[in-house]
Amino acid sequence: MLDQFEKIGEDALAALKKVTDSTALEEFRIKYLSRKGIVTLMLSEIGRFPAELKPAAGQLANKVKKEVTEVFEQMKNSLSQSKEQTKEFIDVTLPGIGANIGKPHVITQTTNELLEIFGRMGFAVVYGPEVEDEWHNFVALNIPQEHPARDPLDNFYIDDNTLLRSQTSTIQIRVMEHTKPPIRVVAPGRVYRPDTVDATHMFMFHQLEALVVDEGVTMVDMKTTIDQFIRTFFGADTKWRFRPSFFPFTEPSAEIDLLWIDKTGKESWIEMGGCGMVDPNVFDAVGIDSEKYTGWAFGFGIERLAMRKYGITDIRLLFENDLRFLSQF
Repeated sequence: MLDQFEKIGEDALAALKKVTDSTALEEFRIKYLSRKGIVTLMLSEIGRFPAELKPAAGQLANKVKKEVTEVFEQMKNSLSQSKEQTKEFIDVTLPGIGANIGKPHVITQTTNELLEIFGRMGFAVVYGPEVEDEWHNFVALNIPQEHPARDPLDNFYIDDNTLLRSQTSTIQIRVMEHTKPPIRVVAPGRVYRPDTVDATHMFMFHQLEALVVDEGVTMVDMKTTIDQFIRTFFGADTKWRFRPSFFPFTEPSAEIDLLWIDKTGKESWIEMGGCGMVDPNVFDAVGIDSEKYTGWAFGFGIERLAMRKYGITDIRLLFENDLRFLSQF
């Protein structure tokens, strides 16, 4: 029976030599050194020996347990040190890594910059609802029932008299309904038109509307304001032009074009928005004396302003939420 004790010790030491990681070491401990392990149970077998062999059996069992336990502890310490050495070293004296908290979207950045520029010119900022009625979206803006702009195919109608606004000019009407001249405001916001999506068109986009109403206001005032804005936003050497146009709510009217130069050096004129003197019929609709007051208004597409400033060639990039693209701004 003493030979069995020696065999248990030899097997345990041989098994320890094969241990290569903490998991295997824990399995060894459970098998040999736990309360029901082979080495531990060996001690309980001493009572079965004849009286004359019990002293020798006790000495041998304790010797085996001591040797196995010592080698086990050595192996445990060795694995622990090896794990500590391979652990990633952290230099606590290095600067911390800042949290990526994000930043405003390029459209929001552009809108904020526009409002800051016009704020310095003395314009107040006003807002209006995106769901509008026909009175504010068409009738008060001198757009008659038969006008193609009111076609259901060109608007997002909710019911016969309600639609998603197709222009921020609706805010002009709401301001003039409740504010007496002088008026000097800008109105940013989303507008909706069922346009075919391509590189320069979306069914939802942003506009910035400006309105000035006072005595003696002329088209020269409007041109001066637009010129100051364009040169502040794009740079003093930016080229732009008026192009005669027509809008039901302004007379005379014009389109505002900016000169676009692509990477190859090719030049082309890009439409940025429309402008003109407020039509007297619009003043009559909101109760402002058109004999006493004159006014002008213009509306820019914010996406087009951002695209022109940052060299973006496709409006769809602004709405795809690709962080690789948005992080550039």
